[in-house]
Amino acid sequence: MGGTIARLSEQGHDVLLVDMTDGEPTPHGDRETRAREAGRAAEILGVRREQLGLPNREVVHDVEARHRAAGVIRRHQAQVVFAPYFEDAHPDHLACTRIVEDARFDAKLTKTDLPGDPIYPTWFIYYYCTHLRHVPNPSFIMDITAQASRKWESILAYESQFVVPEKNRGIIDWMKSSATFFGSRIRTEAGEPFFTREPLGLVDFNSVVGIDGATS
Repeated sequence: MGGTIARLSEQGHDVLLVDMTDGEPTPHGDRETRAREAGRAAEILGVRREQLGLPNREVVHDVEARHRAAGVIRRHQAQVVFAPYFEDAHPDHLACTRIVEDARFDAKLTKTDLPGDPIYPTWFIYYYCTHLRHVPNPSFIMDITAQASRKWESILAYESQFVVPEKNRGIIDWMKSSATFFGSRIRTEAGEPFFTREPLGLVDFNSVVGIDGATS
């Protein structure tokens, strides 16, 4: 959802990226490299980032992890929370999603040791980063035509993941094809799909892509 992150940043939203783990170990990286790459990607997208410190490859959905995530939500006073789609083949993705889903609830609790003031984020939205051969059926698609180039630049900032390993170099082309496809569904050049279990409310149709007179 890098294009959407860039777009939200451009619109003046206070966006915080939370790295649930440090991403290591990987075949071509190390902690210092991954931290540098993540920092560069966040800089490209124009947002801040924070490290939650869970163990990569061993993420477990438990109360401690929930409270760590809830603390971030409370300190940031997040109104909207994004997490990976809840059907996936990656155990860490599934665990992280469960953690953040429950952290949304935990963040509103009173009489706890959690930092910050209680808050219940208004919206919880899923983005697609699944390892399944799965075709998303999104609730909505964000037009990222103007932000697509920053999305690709932010991905390639992770050189140890998408440039150095030859087998991963094609991922950027796959993601560009995906953006083109989802953009075509809303008649734009590039789009990113999202899913929500809760209905989104509209005030009007002025910002709905594809209606005559609407901006995109």
